[in-house]
Amino acid sequence: MPKTFDCRAVIFDLDGTLVDTAQDIVAAVDALLAEYDRAPIGFEAGRRLIGDGARVLVQRAFLASGAPAPDVDAATARWFEIYGASLASFSKPYPHVASTLATLRARGRKLGVCTNKSDALAVRLLEMLGLAGYFDAIVGGDVPHRKPDARHLLATAERLGVLPRDCLMVGDSPNDAAAAKAARMPLVVVDWGYSAIVPAALDGDAVIGSFAELEALVA
Repeated sequence: MPKTFDCRAVIFDLDGTLVDTAQDIVAAVDALLAEYDRAPIGFEAGRRLIGDGARVLVQRAFLASGAPAPDVDAATARWFEIYGASLASFSKPYPHVASTLATLRARGRKLGVCTNKSDALAVRLLEMLGLAGYFDAIVGGDVPHRKPDARHLLATAERLGVLPRDCLMVGDSPNDAAAAKAARMPLVVVDWGYSAIVPAALDGDAVIGSFAELEALVA
């Protein structure tokens, strides 16, 4: 029998967990680099830079292209403009996401999103994909403390009105794993995300290969 989790709420990472956003994110990065006469970094290299918010993404992308950005703040602002104009050109939920969220809500679970993506982009993306209505709280990266800081997850639990010990975290990255461990929340790791670390090495309480598997884990 697989391990099950007796929880009142489930908190999800966004990029690489709920939604495959890498193609749009990297396309915006390469378009930004082109404006600075830099070579593109390409999809495979670019997807490994995702996970710590836009500013860090832009910093890493410029370094990967050969030199630091001349003005990180200006480059990040421009990246937001480019990415925001094509937010869901290719991005799509992973298989079984909507049906699983509907099932969990029908079972009375509160659902939240905790992401280092900016609040505005996170909400708009979920709205465009028809997923926003499933969530009781969407807490993006416009906070003082972001993952891997546990306070990001704790703030999401507070918004949900649920004690941290009654939450389950679902994510794909070392940031998710570190935040969950520090917040003392059990962690389910998805095996399709953007982490360069293999899922089994993230020390989660369970690893799933399909979103539908989550339904059997939530008691």
